[in-house]
Order: sequence, then structure tokens, then C-alpha cells
Amino acid sequence: MATNKHDRVARDLLPGRQTLLVLGGLLIAEFLAVVWYFALTDSAPTGLRYLVYPFVWINVGLLAAWHTSPAPASARDRRIAAALAAGYALLLAYFGGVIGPGTALGGGPVFGLSVHFVSPGWGPALVYGGEYLQVAVIPFEAIGYAALVYLVYATIIDATGAAVSGVLGLLSCVSCSWPIVASLVTGAVGGSGAAIAVSASYDLSTLVFVVTVALLFWRPFER
Repeated sequence: MATNKHDRVARDLLPGRQTLLVLGGLLIAEFLAVVWYFALTDSAPTGLRYLVYPFVWINVGLLAAWHTSPAPASARDRRIAAALAAGYALLLAYFGGVIGPGTALGGGPVFGLSVHFVSPGWGPALVYGGEYLQVAVIPFEAIGYAALVYLVYATIIDATGAAVSGVLGLLSCVSCSWPIVASLVTGAVGGSGAAIAVSASYDLSTLVFVVTVALLFWRPFER
């Protein structure tokens, strides 16, 4: 008996035994990592949600990517989807603060490559400062953005094979731009220097990320 798309999505969203085991093991490992970090360092947590948010990004992103399989497509469609997803990755990296201009374009001082061991999920963070390029790789952002790029790739594959034009398919993926818009908004809000503004920026970014992953996981295009 054939099943419609909504039945398939509902079935995919229900966690199976394997998913529950993997998620349970992941949560235990993350909890132990946090306990181990604060037990062995002089650091103190500033708020529970700041400890939880990175693992929301990591777990939601990994689970969505794990349960997503791009539809069969021609080599041409795969190349187009890969190119567009790569462009989206660069936009996320730039507006999300992963990459930016170096000192030659008004950045901070040149300090080379460094690793910062901070709270799990936030760290270990890899930072590079150069004359023309600065890079800051925070684990939860890197994993979350990678999951978004993969989901966007799968969405584009569906759109190019659906009974809609490629342009309409890309415009229909308006949710893809939400993390970029959120990065611009939170950057403007956080620039005020107020602790409340910075806190709100993390709240908004996490909410937007989870909603975007959910919408991209659903992928409204039928082949």
C-alpha cells in the first residue's frame, strides 16, 4: 500500500529503538564531558542554558542529517545542488562569524593559529588570525551549519526533480535564509554590549536553527 509524504515524514520523526539508543549514548557522553570539564578546571558555568544550547545544535543537526537521504538525481542535478549548497555554506560561515576579513581589511591583530579549551560544545575552539582572513571554528556551530548545508543540498535535489521550476524551488526554501538573517539581527543586538542582549542573541539563534532544521527535514517537494 502506498503512503503519502505526510505519513512518511511522521514515521521518520518517530524515534526508533536505534535512534533512541544513539541519542541516549550521545546525551550521556555530553553530560560526562561537561562534568569532567568543570571538575578539572577552575571555570564555573554562567547559566544552564549556555551549557545546553551547544548540544541542542549538535544533537538536532546530527539526528536530522542521519535521517536524511537525498533523492536519486542525475549527475548534473547533483553538481548544481552541490554548488548551490557550497555557496550557502560560505554565506552561513560569513554571516555566522566563522570566517571574516583579516587585518589587511580592518580586522584584529595577527596572532596565527590557536586552540581554546572552553566548555564542551563551545570548545575546543579553533581560531586563526591572518593578514587577510580570520577563522573561528566553534564545534557546535560547525556541526550545526554542516547539517544545514547537507539538508539544503537534499532540498535542492528534491526541488530540481519536482514538478516545479528550479527558481521556484529555491525561492520556496525561504527558511534557508533564516539563520543568516538571525546572525545579522543577533550581531546588531549583541553589539550593544548589554548582557541581556547577548543572552537574547543565543536564544534567538538556537530557536531559528531548530525551526530551520525541522522545515528543511520536512522538504516539501515530491518527485
